[in-house]
Amino acid sequence: MTESKAIQRILDKLNRNDFIDLLSERVSLSDLNTLLLELFRKKTSDTSYGDLLRNYSANRFVQPAELNPIALKQMEIHILKIAQSYSYQAMQLSPVAPLGSCSVVATSDQNKIISALRGTEVVADATNVLALHICDLLKKGTLKNNDDSLRFSTTHRHVRAQKFSNPGSLTHFNLFCMVASGRDRGSYSFEKETLAEHISVYQKVFSSLYNTNIKVRLKRLAGYTDANGFMQRLSLFIKDVSPEIIVIEDESEGNNQYYKGLQFTVIVNINGKEINIGDGGFVDWSQKLLGNKKERMMISAIGLDRLLNLPVKGHDHK
Repeated sequence: MTESKAIQRILDKLNRNDFIDLLSERVSLSDLNTLLLELFRKKTSDTSYGDLLRNYSANRFVQPAELNPIALKQMEIHILKIAQSYSYQAMQLSPVAPLGSCSVVATSDQNKIISALRGTEVVADATNVLALHICDLLKKGTLKNNDDSLRFSTTHRHVRAQKFSNPGSLTHFNLFCMVASGRDRGSYSFEKETLAEHISVYQKVFSSLYNTNIKVRLKRLAGYTDANGFMQRLSLFIKDVSPEIIVIEDESEGNNQYYKGLQFTVIVNINGKEINIGDGGFVDWSQKLLGNKKERMMISAIGLDRLLNLPVKGHDHK
C-alpha cells in the first residue's frame, strides 16, 4: 500500500478528509507536540511485555549493527585525529536535530527522515547539523569566519527511513563528516583551500589505514557563474598541491540540486577493486540560513561501516 493510500484509509476511518489540513493549518507545532505526546502515552500504556518484544523483533530501525564496535571506535578516533591535524575540530553531536534539518535546507523528503516529538528528528545527515551549529555560532557572534574558515568534524550514527533495494544497504550506519565555513575572498580562494583540505584528510586516512592513494572524481554542477572555469581552476589547484592524487574531471554538467559548482567523489582501490566511499561539495546552506551571499560552505562525508570489512594495514578490524 502506498503512503497516500494508507493516509486516505485513515482519513476514511475517521470520516474526516480534511483532518490533516486542520492539524497543519490550525494547530501550532507546539500544540501538535502536546497532542502527540498524550496520544503516545495512551498507546504505550496499553503495550504489554509481549507486545514490546514483538515490536523489537519486527522493527528494522532498532536492530543492532553487525560489526565490531571496538574496531569502529578505534577507526573513528584515528580519523578524527587526522582531521584535527588539519584544524577540523571534533564534535560530539546530539542524537537528534531540529525538525526539518535535512528537508528545509536540502532536497531530502521528510518522509525519509525519522521525525520525532518536541520539534526534533533523528539525525539523518550530520553535515546538516554541523552546518546549523556553525551558522548559529556566526549569527550569535560567538565565532567569525571573515579571516579564517571555521572547521568542524564528527563521526555519527545515522538513521535513514527509506527502504533501499540493495541488500547490502543499512538502516543505520556511521559516517565521518567534515564541514568548513568561510567567506568569499575572491579568486575562489575558499573553495580551493577547503577542497584541498578535505581531499588531503581522505588521502591521509586511506594511506595510513590501507596503504593506498585515493582518486577524486570532480563532477561539474550548476551554481557558480563560470561552471567550466570554476572546476578547471580547482582541478589544477588540487593537482598542483597533491600530485600523488589522481583527479578525474567529469565535464558533463549534472542536475544535482544538492551541491553547487562541483561534487567530488572519493574513490579507493582495495585489492584491485574500486570503491566509491564518500563524496562532498559546496552548498549554499549558510547563505540561506544567514541571508548573506558572501558566505561559503563545503561539506563531505565517508561511510565507516563498509571500511571495517576491508583489510586494514597492520590491523584486524573484523
